[in-house]
Amino acid sequence: MKTSSTTDPQMVPLEEQLVGVNVKTGLYPGARSWSGGRHRILGKGPLESYCYHVMSRTCGGEVLFDEVEKEALRRVIWRMAEFSGIKVVTYCVMRNHFHLLAEVPHRETWLERFAGVDGEAKLFEHLRTLYSRAYLGLLRDELADLRTRGLTVLAEQRVEALKKRFCDLSLFVKEVKERFSRWFNKRRGRRGTLWMDRFKSVLVEGKGEALRTMAAYIDLNPVRAGLVKDPKDYRWCGYAEALGGSRRAQRGLCKAQGKPVDGWKSAGAAEAYRCLLHDEGREVKDLQNEKVVRRGVTAESARAVLAAKGRLSPAELVRLRVRYFSDGVVLGSKAFVEGIFETQREQFSPKRKHGARRMAESEAPFYTLRQLRVRSLG
Repeated sequence: MKTSSTTDPQMVPLEEQLVGVNVKTGLYPGARSWSGGRHRILGKGPLESYCYHVMSRTCGGEVLFDEVEKEALRRVIWRMAEFSGIKVVTYCVMRNHFHLLAEVPHRETWLERFAGVDGEAKLFEHLRTLYSRAYLGLLRDELADLRTRGLTVLAEQRVEALKKRFCDLSLFVKEVKERFSRWFNKRRGRRGTLWMDRFKSVLVEGKGEALRTMAAYIDLNPVRAGLVKDPKDYRWCGYAEALGGSRRAQRGLCKAQGKPVDGWKSAGAAEAYRCLLHDEGREVKDLQNEKVVRRGVTAESARAVLAAKGRLSPAELVRLRVRYFSDGVVLGSKAFVEGIFETQREQFSPKRKHGARRMAESEAPFYTLRQLRVRSLG
């Protein structure tokens, strides 16, 4: 595949540029730790889960990601989180670093889902989130062979080795960075280390003001960097993804605010978080010469958002949703979309009977031909 340096990215469909990101593989042999032996403060008390702010930067901050690469890293983070049992509260992928607010559940409690006579079957079902059918077939054969030969202890050790990868912050970050590095280096035709050896992590109280403030800090990064004036307009952060309709991103930000997991709309979490972002994210000016000393949302924008109590108009919500469509999407009434679908049936699976997909999170009666990016990807 041609690299982005020799091909105009606008001429290559996004999915072709992201080939390899979602490939299911086996374990990486000989993988080394990216933590560099850094001592970390980890929650080991009686709580059911602990939250961490994780940040990692490219070597010297010199390697810069383009839009496709930021999208690829976003996908890898979500996929590895699903595999590892770690919950993403929110995140932000910048040009040379990323921020992640992650909730790590109590490991023994989380592993109870694999207990009982059908526990191993449930484990294999979970492993499908990351591994190929072929690899899992070989693993089943290996375990069966060990048990047939009376080497049950070795078989159990093999299973336990897999389980050790769950609910471990360091392993999770290591695998995110390694998996993305392999794809990135192949795409760029480069070799060598991509990330600085150590990722930074801060243990954050998993509720209340500390968690809300840290989530807002992360989602405000593109505003502080001067990339956008409103965090909703930066599509590689948890807030923008939540506004785009992603249930998993919405659940994370509900967690940050102490709202029910399904409270993005019903409990007013969307409006409350928008108000928080514009209150916390105001720009700071020097009182003497009115010079901006810390970038952020303007006072006028903050006043407008707070006056509207964080509500976005239906038209604005539709605009935000449309930004996340895949290439070649059709938008319109149900009858219109179904008509287009009938003329393009050969491009879709024979199992698909209808073309129209209701546009979630929209009060307007819009339908689409393909699901939104946040629905269809990783």
